[in-house]
Amino acid sequence: MKVFFFAAFAVFAFFVPVASAVADTYPRQPGVDAWHYVFRLELSDASPEITGEATIDVRFTKDGVDEVSLDLASAANGKGMTVTDVTNAGQKVPFSHQHNVLTLPLPARSRSGGHVLFTITYHGVPANGLRILSNKYGEWSAFSENWPNRAREWLPMIDHPYDKATSEFIVTAPAKYQVVANGLLQEETDLGDGRRRTHWKQSVPIASWLNAVGVEQFAVFHVGMVKGVELQTWVAHQDADAGRIYFEAPARQAIDFYSEHVGPYAYEKLANVAAAGLNGGTEHASAIFYGERGIRAAPATSLVAHEIAHQWFGDSVTEWDWDDVWLSEGFATYFTLLFTEHYSGRDGFVAGLEASRARAIATEKSLPGISVIHDNLSDMSKVLNQLVYQKGGWVLHMLRGVIGTENFWAGIREYYRRYRDGNASTADLRRVMEEASRQDLSWFFDEWLTRPTSPSFDGGWRFDEAKKQIEIEITQTQPGEPYRMPVEIGIATSGQPQPSTRVERLEIKDKRSVFTIAADKAPAAVTFDPNTWLLMDQVTFVKRP
Repeated sequence: MKVFFFAAFAVFAFFVPVASAVADTYPRQPGVDAWHYVFRLELSDASPEITGEATIDVRFTKDGVDEVSLDLASAANGKGMTVTDVTNAGQKVPFSHQHNVLTLPLPARSRSGGHVLFTITYHGVPANGLRILSNKYGEWSAFSENWPNRAREWLPMIDHPYDKATSEFIVTAPAKYQVVANGLLQEETDLGDGRRRTHWKQSVPIASWLNAVGVEQFAVFHVGMVKGVELQTWVAHQDADAGRIYFEAPARQAIDFYSEHVGPYAYEKLANVAAAGLNGGTEHASAIFYGERGIRAAPATSLVAHEIAHQWFGDSVTEWDWDDVWLSEGFATYFTLLFTEHYSGRDGFVAGLEASRARAIATEKSLPGISVIHDNLSDMSKVLNQLVYQKGGWVLHMLRGVIGTENFWAGIREYYRRYRDGNASTADLRRVMEEASRQDLSWFFDEWLTRPTSPSFDGGWRFDEAKKQIEIEITQTQPGEPYRMPVEIGIATSGQPQPSTRVERLEIKDKRSVFTIAADKAPAAVTFDPNTWLLMDQVTFVKRP
């Protein structure tokens, strides 16, 4: 789930960006790989300006590269970053910082496998990405929110999901505040001048927007280990008791479930952090931020399950670019439902599926012509919609129905194993699922991820006493080509010792399909999709004379 910060007296709804988005067609830098970042930052509760020094280790994957470009907001209208110095091996480096791009010439053309380190000194007031604001209790705080391309507003880096790197934050701030960030705590040192230096190190590569820093007067709880993962809770000190109830039990369940069913957790810790200025949650790697105003003395089960699912899908396995954002949001949506199925049973799972289906269909109608996979998206304000969440989740559910639950889980585990700490595309997921099921799934991925509408059905049944068979007719009524899908038909019989229902699976692929099913006597009822496997707009299925 992604959320956006709000300013005082103004709340922004989901999917509405705080600032106007800038076109981003994810430019690549062939041969350049960000390897490691060290960000040294100084923050003050007396000024919105930050001072930064970033050391960036760049690795080259080909010969002949002569410059490196980093994303960093240019200074304008009193906000943005001003670069004052760049060095390499102690030598000053000439640089160009224009149009939010910092260009650094190399001292010599690259050789494949080589590294270069740049140290960049800069300062400024972030226009976005890092918010310095009062929390709900009126106390000073600072929280980052880099989604989807706002890390560049305060951090010099390659700000795109395809280039993952390890990172460190070394933050100096007034000593009354605590600092949380990705990875493991390395050092907390009081400097003797009223300030404290806090050093966190993230040793697993992550996408740029997953880097996170939070600064506040926190109550911090180290609540033990789950599946080898250190679990932490960070909330405003006034929310200490409620925060533990809100986070801890759902987090333990989620880590346990995803570790058992998908694979080992990828990071060094998991901190659930209540953050000022946002609603919902944002799944930064190992340090998830949740809206502080939601904190209450009741478990936030679904929200926590969704955000922790992202630690596996979206964080560890990251989409190559924003066209495939459903690989993050669709996965987290469906795996929250699987979590519900595991802990709360079938009824809660089906209720969640039905609610998700209704939102998906409503979104299809409100966004005509839009499919789950974006088509070379350039406007970051449109990266998220309910299709990538709800329809994306339903695609995974239907895939499970097509290939079977056992093959589905085998494929999921292999997908995570193969692409853990890296990037994946929809094509990568398809290949893994084809291997797991030994089926060609090109038709399935094409029709459900690239078509903008879901199917509708008009059907009926009758019993032929003479032939002892049930006759079924199904017509697809949506515009365009027919969908190919397996459809379950439930056949209910009455009698002794008790009523029973059997399920027949039919394969539909034409606009109109006719089937017959042998039956000794007339059924009490015949139902379409009795086990809730199909995403569909409208369906009519009745008994006919």
